[in-house]
Amino acid sequence: MAVRMSRLFLRTLREDPADADVPSHKLLVRAGCVRRVAPGIYTWLPFGKMVLENVARIVREEMNAIGAQEVLFPALLPREFYDATGRWTEYGDNIFRLKDRKGGDYLLGPTHEELFTLLVKSECSSYKDLPLSLYQIQTKYRDVARPRAGILRGREFLMKDSYSFDLSDEGLQASYDAHRAAYVRIFERLGLDYRIVFAVSGAMGGSGSEEFLAVAASGEDTYVRCTSCDYAANTEAVETSAPPAVDPATQAPLEVLDTPNTPTIETLVNLLRDKGFDVDAASTLKNVVVKLRTPGQPDEVLVVGVPGDREVDLKRLEANVYPAEVHAFEAEDFAKNPGLVRGYIGPQALAGLGIRYLADPRVYPGSAWVTGANAEGRHAVNVVSGRDFVPDGYVPAAEVRAGDRCPRCGSPLSIDRGIEIGHIFQLGRKFADAFELDVLGPDGKPIRVTMGSYGVGVSRAVAAIVEQHHDDGGIVWPASVAPFDVHVVPMGKDPAVLALAEEKAEALEAAGLRVLLDDRQQSAGVAFADADLLGVPRIVVFGKALKDGQVEVKDRASGERSLVALDDLVETLAAPR
Repeated sequence: MAVRMSRLFLRTLREDPADADVPSHKLLVRAGCVRRVAPGIYTWLPFGKMVLENVARIVREEMNAIGAQEVLFPALLPREFYDATGRWTEYGDNIFRLKDRKGGDYLLGPTHEELFTLLVKSECSSYKDLPLSLYQIQTKYRDVARPRAGILRGREFLMKDSYSFDLSDEGLQASYDAHRAAYVRIFERLGLDYRIVFAVSGAMGGSGSEEFLAVAASGEDTYVRCTSCDYAANTEAVETSAPPAVDPATQAPLEVLDTPNTPTIETLVNLLRDKGFDVDAASTLKNVVVKLRTPGQPDEVLVVGVPGDREVDLKRLEANVYPAEVHAFEAEDFAKNPGLVRGYIGPQALAGLGIRYLADPRVYPGSAWVTGANAEGRHAVNVVSGRDFVPDGYVPAAEVRAGDRCPRCGSPLSIDRGIEIGHIFQLGRKFADAFELDVLGPDGKPIRVTMGSYGVGVSRAVAAIVEQHHDDGGIVWPASVAPFDVHVVPMGKDPAVLALAEEKAEALEAAGLRVLLDDRQQSAGVAFADADLLGVPRIVVFGKALKDGQVEVKDRASGERSLVALDDLVETLAAPR
């Protein structure tokens, strides 16, 4: 039976919500798909829930096609499992923690590696039980610091997470490849324009890691693509090549100069050029002080050195010092560390202060720099890495820019933004080691199982689809996820026109199409505006053309309109596209 708008629990809005700043947030609220409950927490209304279920159906179909089996874990989880892997502490403030009436610690599951591992440990004992892939589609919870963009960055969200269990690294690679191919099919069926990029593993650990990013200006992830080869990576994971080392003994001796009133790189470069030095911003070494906050440990002062023509990308830095969080170094922190002279910090004094120094790979051994002299109004030139200071390590923390060289082929990189819709990991044995997940091999000896982890943001995918599929009128749902196939709109208040529209709507339903019938008898302006806003793939208008025995059919995606004879309507719309 066709769904009648007069009975559908649906309220459309003409104005954008005040707190919305991206298209998907605006349109999903206006189209009556979701309603805000609290920051990062949303109710799904019937129209939006239909889309959500269609996305989940496609995910299920493709997971089942590779032999994965569905389970469902609880969202409320005891602390002990996460203590065993250290993630109760590692997650810090990013998880929701609570106590039961007896004082026991619990959390709302952010992800379920621990539970999947324990389930397989309890049920599988022989090599004959593997390989195995299990998945669930379930609500996850993360206490993100700044929920924004509607369902794109929420505290509660629907996710598909799956896990593979294999006897060897070769088996893991096969499972990883199967999931990767399934993800390609999923996102193609969802109608998404996406990129597969190298990524960092973060809390998941393991080795290989790739993200699937839906291309969107509103995306929080920045990624690079090579203009020549197939290299692509999240900026957090971009490889920074270090130039060849040189002999520090070939460099000129360090010299300290008076450089008053040089609060910026630009003012410093201008003063030194006036003094006859051939320098530019890239010749200077910018040293940025931050605090690292690792759950369960005291804050650590860290100085990061990057070439002066670049900024420190704090998100990139944080991804490379996980599980620590990066926090700003404030005025009161400088007051507690008088050895750090703000604006004039040089790495040559940090070892004596007991402060760790991480340098960008471009600060290679033997390279000479202009940097702070650790005294007010003074800088030093010819400060040489490996002679005057030795970094405690290297971290690719400098901002990545369009035109940077590809680490694979040396061609220029381009930069774009995207929404993370999927992430796949080769976990290896991190969780298997934590829980001693072994099975007996053919020789009766235990084999440590190796794992993969694979996630799809089901609710986030709905928002990503809207980000890519909308126009000035509203949402334009791809047919694969649309809540209805056809939106029937009778014009005017003539009961005969409504009756005819009802008859054809039921005939379309009988032919296997999902039909939304606007039986509200609203004005033409309201009906057309709602039809465009709701974004059903085809809109059938029972209007002026009826006098000639025809109806107007509008393709919502292309905007093309055509007249179809009433007698041919069902056959025309039911035909394969």
